[in-house]
Amino acid sequence: MVEAGLRADAERNRQRILVAAEELFLERGAGVSLEEVAKRAKVGIGTLYRRFPSREALLAATSNERFVSVAETSRARDAYADPADALRGFLEELAVNTSVYQSLAASLGTVIQHGTPGCNAITAEGQRLLRLSQEAGIIRQDASFDDMICVVSAIAIAVEKDSAPVPRVAHLVDLLLNGMRVR
Repeated sequence: MVEAGLRADAERNRQRILVAAEELFLERGAGVSLEEVAKRAKVGIGTLYRRFPSREALLAATSNERFVSVAETSRARDAYADPADALRGFLEELAVNTSVYQSLAASLGTVIQHGTPGCNAITAEGQRLLRLSQEAGIIRQDASFDDMICVVSAIAIAVEKDSAPVPRVAHLVDLLLNGMRVR
């Protein structure tokens, strides 16, 4: 994603930071030092902080495309999935994509507040699916989007080290939705 209004050299630095961060986050997790990210990107730490003022802002930027994809895949389900199945699929995909980097899940609630297209898409889609499920009388009225993000974070943390997390995610999302169902 190209940031509007950046000089060519600033955009190159931004892209190098994103590539270095992606590599390091995949290798060692989201807790890697930002100094290491700057070093691998061959930029100064001040350059990194000008583009990404916090670890969460950098995590939001590196997760952007995955989050956009989760939201788009979820929207595509509208043609064939009922609200409960659509919400289940969204939560499963979000949990799996949140466990891509070890330790990303612990800060998901903060990360998605950074206003990247991916963060905005995840928030809008999650709120939409929750509202549809509540209107259909499937999900309790007192359940909120923030509640879902807290539990998705917990699920992603629980499966971070699993060699095959998808079946476990599906089971844990099932437990979550059973707790959120209208009785």
